[in-house]
Amino acid sequence: MGKSVSEALFDVTPQIEALAKKCEENNEIEKELYIKYEVKRGLRDLNGKGVLAGLTNVSDVRAKKIVNGEEVPCEGNLYYRGYNVKDLVNGFLKKEHYGFEEIAYLLLFGELPNESELREFHDVLVERRTLPPTFVRDVIMKAPSKDMMNSLSRSILNLYSYDEKADDTSIPNVLRQCLNLISQFPMLMVYGYHAYHYRMGEDLFIYAPDPALSTAENILMMLRKDKKYTKLEAKILDMALVLHMDHGGGNNSTFTTHVVTSSGTDTYSTMAAAMASLKGPKHGGANIKVTQMFEDMKQHLTDWEDRDEVKAYLEALLDKKAFDQKGLIYGMGHAVYSISDPRADIFRAFVAQLAREKHCEKEYALYALVEELAPKVIGEKRKIYKGVNANVDFYSGLVYSMLGLPKELYTPIFATARIVGWSAHRLEELKNVDKIIRPAYKSLAPHRAYVEMEDR
Repeated sequence: MGKSVSEALFDVTPQIEALAKKCEENNEIEKELYIKYEVKRGLRDLNGKGVLAGLTNVSDVRAKKIVNGEEVPCEGNLYYRGYNVKDLVNGFLKKEHYGFEEIAYLLLFGELPNESELREFHDVLVERRTLPPTFVRDVIMKAPSKDMMNSLSRSILNLYSYDEKADDTSIPNVLRQCLNLISQFPMLMVYGYHAYHYRMGEDLFIYAPDPALSTAENILMMLRKDKKYTKLEAKILDMALVLHMDHGGGNNSTFTTHVVTSSGTDTYSTMAAAMASLKGPKHGGANIKVTQMFEDMKQHLTDWEDRDEVKAYLEALLDKKAFDQKGLIYGMGHAVYSISDPRADIFRAFVAQLAREKHCEKEYALYALVEELAPKVIGEKRKIYKGVNANVDFYSGLVYSMLGLPKELYTPIFATARIVGWSAHRLEELKNVDKIIRPAYKSLAPHRAYVEMEDR
Protein backbone atom coordinates (compact mmCIF):
# COMPACT_ATOMS: atom_id res chain seq x y z
CA MET A 1 0.00 0.00 0.00
CA GLY A 2 1.33 3.38 -0.96
CA LYS A 3 1.98 6.06 1.60
CA SER A 4 -0.48 8.82 2.24
CA VAL A 5 0.29 12.39 1.27
CA SER A 6 0.87 13.32 4.94
CA GLU A 7 3.25 10.38 5.45
CA ALA A 8 5.20 11.38 2.34
CA LEU A 9 5.85 14.79 3.87
CA PHE A 10 8.30 13.20 6.30
CA ASP A 11 10.25 11.03 3.84
CA VAL A 12 13.61 11.97 2.35
CA THR A 13 12.95 10.64 -1.13
CA PRO A 14 15.57 9.90 -3.81
CA GLN A 15 14.53 13.11 -5.54
CA ILE A 16 15.18 15.10 -2.38
CA GLU A 17 18.52 13.31 -1.94
CA ALA A 18 19.51 14.38 -5.47
CA LEU A 19 18.42 17.97 -4.86
CA ALA A 20 20.25 17.99 -1.54
CA LYS A 21 23.43 16.99 -3.37
CA LYS A 22 23.00 20.03 -5.61
CA CYS A 23 22.55 22.17 -2.51
CA GLU A 24 25.81 20.91 -1.06
CA GLU A 25 27.77 21.26 -4.30
CA ASN A 26 26.59 24.81 -4.99
CA ASN A 27 26.85 26.11 -1.44
CA GLU A 28 30.39 25.02 -0.59
CA ILE A 29 32.91 27.80 0.02
CA GLU A 30 36.64 27.14 0.18
CA LYS A 31 37.88 27.52 3.76
CA GLU A 32 40.92 29.51 2.60
CA LEU A 33 38.64 32.29 1.35
CA TYR A 34 37.49 33.04 4.88
CA ILE A 35 41.12 33.78 5.75
CA LYS A 36 41.76 35.70 2.53
CA TYR A 37 38.85 38.07 3.15
CA GLU A 38 39.49 38.21 6.91
CA VAL A 39 36.05 36.88 7.73
CA LYS A 40 35.56 36.27 11.45
CA ARG A 41 33.68 32.98 11.32
CA GLY A 42 31.36 32.75 14.30
CA LEU A 43 32.14 36.47 14.73
CA ARG A 44 35.33 35.40 16.53
CA ASP A 45 39.00 35.44 15.53
CA LEU A 46 41.39 32.48 15.76
CA ASN A 47 42.17 33.39 19.37
CA GLY A 48 38.49 33.32 20.29
CA LYS A 49 38.15 37.08 20.64
CA GLY A 50 34.72 38.27 19.56
CA VAL A 51 33.94 41.04 17.11
CA LEU A 52 32.69 44.05 19.05
CA ALA A 53 29.04 44.39 17.99
CA GLY A 54 27.50 46.35 20.84
CA LEU A 55 27.71 47.80 24.32
CA THR A 56 25.98 46.57 27.45
CA ASN A 57 25.63 47.28 31.15
CA VAL A 58 23.79 44.04 31.91
CA SER A 59 26.62 41.55 32.37
CA ASP A 60 30.28 40.96 31.63
CA VAL A 61 32.39 37.88 31.02
CA ARG A 62 36.08 38.16 31.92
CA ALA A 63 38.64 35.53 31.01
CA LYS A 64 41.74 37.68 30.43
CA LYS A 65 43.76 40.31 32.25
CA ILE A 66 46.43 42.81 31.21
CA VAL A 67 49.99 41.89 32.26
CA ASN A 68 52.85 44.11 31.07
CA GLY A 69 50.56 45.61 28.46
CA GLU A 70 49.47 42.26 27.03
CA GLU A 71 46.30 40.23 27.41
CA VAL A 72 46.85 36.89 29.15
CA PRO A 73 44.31 34.24 30.19
CA CYS A 74 43.10 34.29 33.80
CA GLU A 75 40.53 32.56 35.97
CA GLY A 76 37.10 33.24 34.49
CA ASN A 77 34.71 35.65 36.16
CA LEU A 78 31.11 36.56 35.41
CA TYR A 79 29.62 39.89 36.48
CA TYR A 80 25.95 40.84 36.72
CA ARG A 81 25.58 44.64 36.61
CA GLY A 82 29.17 44.89 37.85
CA TYR A 83 28.79 42.41 40.71
CA ASN A 84 30.83 39.21 40.65
CA VAL A 85 28.38 36.31 40.41
CA LYS A 86 30.43 34.43 43.01
CA ASP A 87 29.79 37.22 45.52
CA LEU A 88 26.10 37.31 44.62
CA VAL A 89 25.70 33.56 45.15
CA ASN A 90 27.64 33.66 48.41
CA GLY A 91 25.46 36.58 49.50
CA PHE A 92 22.08 34.90 49.20
CA LEU A 93 23.40 31.54 50.39
CA LYS A 94 24.80 33.21 53.52
CA LYS A 95 21.41 34.80 54.24
CA GLU A 96 19.74 31.45 53.47
CA HIS A 97 17.18 32.81 51.04
CA TYR A 98 16.50 32.00 47.41
CA GLY A 99 18.36 34.11 44.86
CA PHE A 100 16.34 33.97 41.64
CA GLU A 101 14.03 36.87 42.42
CA GLU A 102 16.80 39.04 43.90
CA ILE A 103 19.17 38.57 40.98
CA ALA A 104 16.37 38.98 38.43
CA TYR A 105 15.67 42.38 39.99
CA LEU A 106 19.36 43.26 39.70
CA LEU A 107 19.59 42.33 36.01
CA LEU A 108 16.37 44.09 35.06
CA PHE A 109 16.75 47.29 37.07
CA GLY A 110 20.49 47.65 37.59
CA GLU A 111 20.64 47.66 41.40
CA LEU A 112 20.39 45.11 44.19
CA PRO A 113 17.01 45.43 45.90
CA ASN A 114 16.59 46.22 49.58
CA GLU A 115 14.17 44.11 51.61
CA SER A 116 11.06 46.13 50.80
CA GLU A 117 11.93 46.35 47.08
CA LEU A 118 12.48 42.59 46.97
CA ARG A 119 9.15 41.90 48.69
CA GLU A 120 7.39 44.21 46.25
CA PHE A 121 9.09 42.59 43.26
CA HIS A 122 8.21 39.13 44.56
CA ASP A 123 4.57 40.23 44.78
CA VAL A 124 4.71 41.57 41.21
CA LEU A 125 5.93 38.19 39.95
CA VAL A 126 3.41 36.28 42.06
CA GLU A 127 0.42 38.16 40.67
CA ARG A 128 1.65 37.36 37.15
CA ARG A 129 1.98 33.62 37.77
CA THR A 130 -1.16 32.96 35.81
CA LEU A 131 -2.17 32.12 32.26
CA PRO A 132 -5.13 33.37 30.21
CA PRO A 133 -8.40 31.45 30.73
CA THR A 134 -8.51 28.15 28.81
CA PHE A 135 -4.86 28.63 27.68
CA VAL A 136 -3.81 25.28 29.14
CA ARG A 137 -6.68 23.50 27.38
CA ASP A 138 -6.59 25.36 24.07
CA VAL A 139 -2.82 25.73 23.59
CA ILE A 140 -0.73 23.53 25.87
CA MET A 141 -2.96 20.45 25.76
CA LYS A 142 -3.51 20.75 22.02
CA ALA A 143 -0.95 18.81 19.96
CA PRO A 144 1.69 18.64 22.75
CA SER A 145 5.25 18.19 21.57
CA LYS A 146 7.84 15.71 22.81
CA ASP A 147 10.33 18.57 22.55
CA MET A 148 9.67 20.97 25.40
CA MET A 149 11.60 23.81 23.80
CA ASN A 150 9.27 23.69 20.81
CA SER A 151 6.30 23.46 23.16
CA LEU A 152 7.52 26.52 25.06
CA SER A 153 8.11 28.47 21.86
CA ARG A 154 4.63 27.69 20.60
CA SER A 155 3.13 28.81 23.91
CA ILE A 156 5.10 32.07 23.80
CA LEU A 157 3.90 32.85 20.28
CA ASN A 158 0.32 32.00 21.23
CA LEU A 159 0.44 34.43 24.16
CA TYR A 160 0.75 37.17 21.53
CA SER A 161 -2.88 36.53 20.58
CA TYR A 162 -4.05 37.18 24.14
CA ASP A 163 -2.21 40.51 24.49
CA GLU A 164 -4.13 43.60 23.34
CA LYS A 165 -0.87 45.58 23.30
CA ALA A 166 1.30 42.85 21.79
CA ASP A 167 3.03 45.15 19.27
CA ASP A 168 3.62 48.08 21.62
CA THR A 169 7.41 48.36 22.01
CA SER A 170 7.42 51.17 24.58
CA ILE A 171 9.64 50.42 27.59
CA PRO A 172 6.78 50.19 30.15
CA ASN A 173 4.80 47.80 27.94
CA VAL A 174 7.80 45.62 27.07
CA LEU A 175 8.71 45.46 30.77
CA ARG A 176 5.14 44.31 31.52
CA GLN A 177 5.43 41.61 28.87
CA CYS A 178 8.83 40.49 30.13
CA LEU A 179 7.65 40.28 33.74
CA ASN A 180 4.67 38.23 32.57
CA LEU A 181 6.92 35.80 30.69
CA ILE A 182 9.43 35.50 33.54
CA SER A 183 6.54 34.57 35.84
CA GLN A 184 4.80 32.27 33.34
CA PHE A 185 7.80 30.31 32.05
CA PRO A 186 7.80 27.70 34.86
CA MET A 187 4.12 26.94 34.21
CA LEU A 188 4.53 26.81 30.44
CA MET A 189 7.47 24.43 30.87
CA VAL A 190 5.99 22.07 33.46
CA TYR A 191 2.46 22.03 32.03
CA GLY A 192 3.86 21.30 28.56
CA TYR A 193 5.80 18.37 29.99
CA HIS A 194 2.76 16.95 31.77
CA ALA A 195 0.53 17.44 28.72
CA TYR A 196 2.83 15.40 26.49
CA HIS A 197 3.17 12.57 28.99
CA TYR A 198 -0.60 12.57 29.50
CA ARG A 199 -0.93 11.92 25.75
CA MET A 200 1.52 9.07 26.25
CA GLY A 201 -0.84 7.45 28.75
CA GLU A 202 0.43 8.83 32.05
CA ASP A 203 -1.61 10.54 34.75
CA LEU A 204 -2.31 14.23 34.30
CA PHE A 205 -1.85 16.62 37.20
CA ILE A 206 -1.71 20.38 36.86
CA TYR A 207 -0.84 22.29 40.01
CA ALA A 208 -1.18 26.05 40.33
CA PRO A 209 1.90 27.93 41.59
CA ASP A 210 2.02 28.57 45.33
CA PRO A 211 2.41 32.31 46.04
CA ALA A 212 4.41 31.54 49.17
CA LEU A 213 7.09 29.64 47.24
CA SER A 214 10.10 30.80 45.25
CA THR A 215 10.48 30.16 41.53
CA ALA A 216 12.73 27.13 42.13
CA GLU A 217 10.38 25.68 44.75
CA ASN A 218 7.38 26.10 42.48
CA ILE A 219 9.12 24.30 39.61
CA LEU A 220 9.80 21.27 41.83
CA MET A 221 6.34 21.39 43.43
CA MET A 222 4.45 21.63 40.12
CA LEU A 223 6.61 18.96 38.51
CA ARG A 224 6.19 16.23 41.15
CA LYS A 225 2.95 14.37 41.73
CA ASP A 226 3.44 14.41 45.51
CA LYS A 227 4.58 18.07 45.43
CA LYS A 228 7.52 17.16 47.69
CA TYR A 229 11.14 18.36 47.48
CA THR A 230 14.03 18.86 49.88
CA LYS A 231 15.50 22.18 50.89
CA LEU A 232 18.85 21.21 49.32
CA GLU A 233 17.14 20.35 46.02
CA ALA A 234 15.37 23.71 45.88
CA LYS A 235 18.52 25.58 46.90
CA ILE A 236 20.63 23.97 44.17
CA LEU A 237 17.98 24.45 41.48
CA ASP A 238 17.66 28.09 42.54
CA MET A 239 21.42 28.52 42.26
CA ALA A 240 21.38 26.88 38.82
CA LEU A 241 18.75 29.39 37.69
CA VAL A 242 20.92 32.28 38.92
CA LEU A 243 24.04 30.97 37.19
CA HIS A 244 22.19 30.59 33.88
CA MET A 245 20.42 33.99 33.95
CA ASP A 246 22.82 35.83 31.69
CA HIS A 247 26.22 35.55 30.08
CA GLY A 248 27.15 38.77 28.35
CA GLY A 249 25.58 40.22 25.24
CA GLY A 250 27.45 38.06 22.75
CA ASN A 251 26.21 34.56 23.52
CA ASN A 252 24.13 33.19 20.68
CA SER A 253 20.63 33.49 22.14
CA THR A 254 21.23 36.91 23.71
CA PHE A 255 22.75 38.22 20.48
CA THR A 256 19.68 36.82 18.74
CA THR A 257 17.58 38.85 21.20
CA HIS A 258 19.47 42.02 20.23
CA VAL A 259 19.28 41.26 16.51
CA VAL A 260 15.56 40.50 16.48
CA THR A 261 14.75 43.39 18.83
CA SER A 262 16.58 45.76 16.46
CA SER A 263 14.08 44.88 13.71
CA GLY A 264 11.29 46.47 15.75
CA THR A 265 9.30 43.28 16.23
CA ASP A 266 7.22 42.31 19.28
CA THR A 267 8.41 40.74 22.54
CA TYR A 268 6.82 37.34 21.90
CA SER A 269 8.51 36.93 18.50
CA THR A 270 11.82 38.06 20.01
CA MET A 271 11.68 35.54 22.85
CA ALA A 272 10.63 32.74 20.50
CA ALA A 273 13.68 33.50 18.34
CA ALA A 274 15.93 33.41 21.39
CA MET A 275 14.36 30.08 22.33
CA ALA A 276 15.16 28.68 18.88
CA SER A 277 18.79 29.63 19.40
CA LEU A 278 19.00 28.21 22.91
CA LYS A 279 17.58 24.88 21.79
CA GLY A 280 20.69 24.12 19.71
CA PRO A 281 23.11 21.46 21.06
CA LYS A 282 26.00 23.92 20.70
CA HIS A 283 24.23 26.32 23.07
CA GLY A 284 21.54 25.51 25.64
CA GLY A 285 21.11 21.92 24.51
CA ALA A 286 24.71 21.11 25.40
CA ASN A 287 23.88 19.80 28.89
CA ILE A 288 21.72 17.06 27.37
CA LYS A 289 24.59 16.04 25.09
CA VAL A 290 26.87 15.87 28.15
CA THR A 291 24.56 13.48 29.98
CA GLN A 292 24.03 11.37 26.86
CA MET A 293 27.79 11.20 26.34
CA PHE A 294 28.33 10.02 29.92
CA GLU A 295 25.58 7.40 29.57
CA ASP A 296 27.37 6.03 26.53
CA MET A 297 30.70 6.22 28.34
CA LYS A 298 29.42 4.25 31.34
CA GLN A 299 28.09 1.55 29.05
CA HIS A 300 31.46 1.11 27.35
CA LEU A 301 33.78 1.39 30.36
CA THR A 302 34.50 -1.73 32.37
CA ASP A 303 36.09 0.27 35.21
CA TRP A 304 35.04 3.88 35.80
CA GLU A 305 38.16 4.47 37.88
CA ASP A 306 40.64 3.20 35.29
CA ARG A 307 42.42 6.33 34.05
CA ASP A 308 43.81 4.62 30.95
CA GLU A 309 40.42 3.26 29.95
CA VAL A 310 38.72 6.62 30.45
CA LYS A 311 41.49 8.34 28.49
CA ALA A 312 41.09 5.85 25.64
CA TYR A 313 37.35 6.57 25.47
CA LEU A 314 38.00 10.32 25.33
CA GLU A 315 40.48 9.76 22.51
CA ALA A 316 37.86 7.71 20.68
CA LEU A 317 35.43 10.61 21.05
CA LEU A 318 37.87 13.00 19.41
CA ASP A 319 38.63 10.45 16.69
CA LYS A 320 34.88 10.25 15.89
CA LYS A 321 34.78 6.59 16.92
CA ALA A 322 32.56 6.90 20.01
CA PHE A 323 29.14 8.26 21.04
CA ASP A 324 27.70 10.44 18.24
CA GLN A 325 30.92 10.43 16.18
CA LYS A 326 31.02 14.23 16.05
CA GLY A 327 34.59 14.44 17.37
CA LEU A 328 33.58 16.43 20.47
CA ILE A 329 33.91 16.02 24.21
CA TYR A 330 30.73 17.75 25.31
CA GLY A 331 30.96 20.07 28.29
CA MET A 332 34.62 20.84 27.65
CA GLY A 333 35.76 24.17 26.26
CA HIS A 334 34.10 27.53 25.92
CA ALA A 335 34.13 30.36 23.40
CA VAL A 336 35.42 32.81 26.03
CA TYR A 337 36.82 31.00 29.06
CA SER A 338 40.19 29.31 28.70
CA ILE A 339 41.24 28.54 32.29
CA SER A 340 37.98 28.18 34.19
CA ASP A 341 34.25 28.80 33.91
CA PRO A 342 33.15 30.47 37.16
CA ARG A 343 29.70 28.89 36.89
CA ALA A 344 31.25 25.42 36.73
CA ASP A 345 33.47 26.33 39.69
CA ILE A 346 30.42 27.24 41.78
CA PHE A 347 28.50 24.19 40.65
CA ARG A 348 31.35 21.81 41.44
CA ALA A 349 31.21 22.27 45.20
CA PHE A 350 27.46 21.76 45.31
CA VAL A 351 27.60 18.79 42.96
CA ALA A 352 29.86 17.01 45.43
CA GLN A 353 27.46 17.83 48.27
CA LEU A 354 24.44 16.64 46.33
CA ALA A 355 26.26 13.50 45.19
CA ARG A 356 26.84 12.53 48.81
CA GLU A 357 23.17 13.09 49.70
CA LYS A 358 21.99 11.11 46.66
CA HIS A 359 24.67 8.39 47.03
CA CYS A 360 26.10 9.16 43.59
CA GLU A 361 29.74 9.55 44.63
CA LYS A 362 30.96 7.04 42.03
CA GLU A 363 29.29 8.94 39.20
CA TYR A 364 30.64 12.25 40.46
CA ALA A 365 34.15 10.73 40.59
CA LEU A 366 33.85 9.77 36.91
CA TYR A 367 32.88 13.34 36.00
CA ALA A 368 35.82 14.66 38.00
CA LEU A 369 38.21 12.25 36.25
CA VAL A 370 36.94 13.28 32.80
CA GLU A 371 37.29 16.95 33.78
CA GLU A 372 40.93 16.26 34.70
CA LEU A 373 41.84 14.17 31.65
CA ALA A 374 39.87 15.83 28.83
CA PRO A 375 41.98 19.02 28.51
CA LYS A 376 45.14 16.90 28.23
CA VAL A 377 43.60 14.62 25.60
CA ILE A 378 42.28 17.57 23.59
CA GLY A 379 45.70 19.23 23.78
CA GLU A 380 47.33 16.10 22.39
CA LYS A 381 44.77 15.58 19.62
CA ARG A 382 43.88 19.10 18.52
CA LYS A 383 45.60 22.30 17.55
CA ILE A 384 44.07 24.68 20.10
CA TYR A 385 44.53 28.42 20.38
CA LYS A 386 43.56 28.76 24.02
CA GLY A 387 43.03 26.61 27.07
CA VAL A 388 40.22 24.10 27.45
CA ASN A 389 38.18 23.79 30.64
CA ALA A 390 34.92 22.35 31.89
CA ASN A 391 32.00 24.68 31.20
CA VAL A 392 28.74 25.06 33.12
CA ASP A 393 27.01 22.42 31.00
CA PHE A 394 29.51 19.80 32.13
CA TYR A 395 28.05 19.70 35.64
CA SER A 396 24.52 21.07 35.17
CA GLY A 397 23.29 17.88 33.51
CA LEU A 398 24.63 15.80 36.41
CA VAL A 399 22.95 18.14 38.88
CA TYR A 400 19.62 17.90 37.09
CA SER A 401 19.81 14.10 36.91
CA MET A 402 20.53 13.87 40.66
CA LEU A 403 17.57 16.19 41.26
CA GLY A 404 15.43 13.70 39.37
CA LEU A 405 14.51 16.22 36.70
CA PRO A 406 13.47 14.74 33.34
CA LYS A 407 15.94 15.25 30.51
CA GLU A 408 13.25 16.93 28.43
CA LEU A 409 13.38 19.86 30.85
CA TYR A 410 17.15 20.41 31.05
CA THR A 411 17.21 23.08 28.35
CA PRO A 412 13.80 24.58 29.28
CA ILE A 413 15.13 25.14 32.80
CA PHE A 414 18.05 27.00 31.20
CA ALA A 415 15.47 29.06 29.29
CA THR A 416 13.47 29.75 32.46
CA ALA A 417 16.59 31.39 33.85
CA ARG A 418 17.82 33.05 30.65
CA ILE A 419 14.47 34.75 29.96
CA VAL A 420 15.58 37.24 32.62
CA GLY A 421 18.77 38.07 30.75
CA TRP A 422 16.98 38.22 27.41
CA SER A 423 14.48 40.65 28.93
CA ALA A 424 17.22 42.89 30.31
CA HIS A 425 19.03 42.96 26.97
CA ARG A 426 15.83 43.59 25.01
CA LEU A 427 15.03 46.58 27.21
CA GLU A 428 18.61 47.83 26.84
CA GLU A 429 18.49 47.53 23.03
CA LEU A 430 15.18 49.37 22.85
CA LYS A 431 16.45 52.17 25.07
CA ASN A 432 19.78 52.80 23.36
CA VAL A 433 19.87 51.67 19.74
CA ASP A 434 17.37 52.61 17.04
CA LYS A 435 19.18 50.88 14.20
CA ILE A 436 18.61 47.46 12.70
CA ILE A 437 21.54 45.06 13.06
CA ARG A 438 22.74 44.12 9.59
CA PRO A 439 26.31 42.81 9.20
CA ALA A 440 27.94 42.45 5.80
CA TYR A 441 28.43 39.28 3.76
CA LYS A 442 30.73 39.26 0.75
CA SER A 443 29.28 37.55 -2.31
CA LEU A 444 31.62 35.18 -4.15
CA ALA A 445 29.20 34.24 -6.93
CA PRO A 446 30.25 35.55 -10.37
CA HIS A 447 27.59 37.46 -12.30
CA ARG A 448 26.12 35.40 -15.12
CA ALA A 449 23.98 36.12 -18.18
CA TYR A 450 20.49 34.68 -18.23
CA VAL A 451 20.14 31.48 -20.29
CA GLU A 452 16.88 30.75 -22.12
CA MET A 453 15.13 27.50 -21.16
CA GLU A 454 15.80 25.83 -24.53
CA ASP A 455 19.52 26.62 -24.29
CA ARG A 456 20.17 25.18 -20.85
